[in-house]
Amino acid sequence: MSLNTFGHLFRVTTWGESHGPALGATIDGCPPGVSLDAAMLQHWLDRRKPGQNRFTTQRREPDEVEILSGIYEGHTTGTPIQLMIRNTDQRSKDYGDIAQKFRPGHADITYWQKYGIRDPRGGGRSSARETAARVAAGGVAREVIRALLPGMQIKGYMVQMGPRQIERARFDWDQIDANPFWTPDATAAAEWAVYLDGLRKSGSSVGAVIEVVAKGAPAGLGAPVYGKLDTDIAAAMMSINAVKGVEIGEGMAAACLTGEANADEIRMGPDGPEFSSNHAGGILGGISTGQDIVCRFAVKPTSSILTPRKTITIAGEATEIVTKGRHDPCVGIRAVPVGEAMMACVILDHILLDRAQTGGIRGRIG
Repeated sequence: MSLNTFGHLFRVTTWGESHGPALGATIDGCPPGVSLDAAMLQHWLDRRKPGQNRFTTQRREPDEVEILSGIYEGHTTGTPIQLMIRNTDQRSKDYGDIAQKFRPGHADITYWQKYGIRDPRGGGRSSARETAARVAAGGVAREVIRALLPGMQIKGYMVQMGPRQIERARFDWDQIDANPFWTPDATAAAEWAVYLDGLRKSGSSVGAVIEVVAKGAPAGLGAPVYGKLDTDIAAAMMSINAVKGVEIGEGMAAACLTGEANADEIRMGPDGPEFSSNHAGGILGGISTGQDIVCRFAVKPTSSILTPRKTITIAGEATEIVTKGRHDPCVGIRAVPVGEAMMACVILDHILLDRAQTGGIRGRIG
């Protein structure tokens, strides 16, 4: 299976399966001399790991990351960094009944159609378990960004669960880490808890919308036409399991606006250009403006549900299937740290690309 690598200069290759002995990431292109140890990465993995509350899968994985190479005396050496996370709580027997059946909504049928072989244990390579490796790689990217741009922050949060959206007037950054849904709206969090409890107990699931913001990113990241920053962000988010839609800034809602309403007016401030609004999501012509970079992605409902669904077997026979095992009633919850990780990897990649092409030179204004 090819195409397991993303990035231009900061390149990440993930490997491993849901029910294999381990999974992980190989990172090539990390600059040398950056302070890094396993504890720095573990902080981010702990935010994503399963079994932390009743709203996520009850699979118990410590997700402890091991750094096998690329570090000497607590600093990156510039050589490939190998990260490994061991699987410790596999229950492959849960998937014995589906080895000859295709689960609706899953990649089972397309993997079989393309390769003629698939790993039915938890979805194998197509499992969202693969995203643990991305979060570990994102932790490396964050530490490099911290060294190069100390004031930059990347934060993700849930803005919608099913049809229920947050109230932007109640947006509180401090609330994001204070509830199990990573949402900035405490009232919405309380309402979502009741809503998701009902779905969880019925064996069903629901989708979500996640917003990720990069604050403090400099102007000038990205390149025209085929190297656009928003192109790479969208591709990175779309590659996350279960993601079915991505938008930057105003996104699809921009189609409802007039040119006067959509264009972010510019004025000269004491420290340089300032924008009256941010409908563009911090990116114009594929290049960052210096404003907050804003991305949203939609996550479909978890396809593993207890309701019997019609399907077929490998032999083409009609049948029904009930997906057993331990699954997230709303996979969007644990997609938040994954979205943050992908944003960090893309932003760092473009920081390195910009340094290589322009050396940080910028056109003067004023």
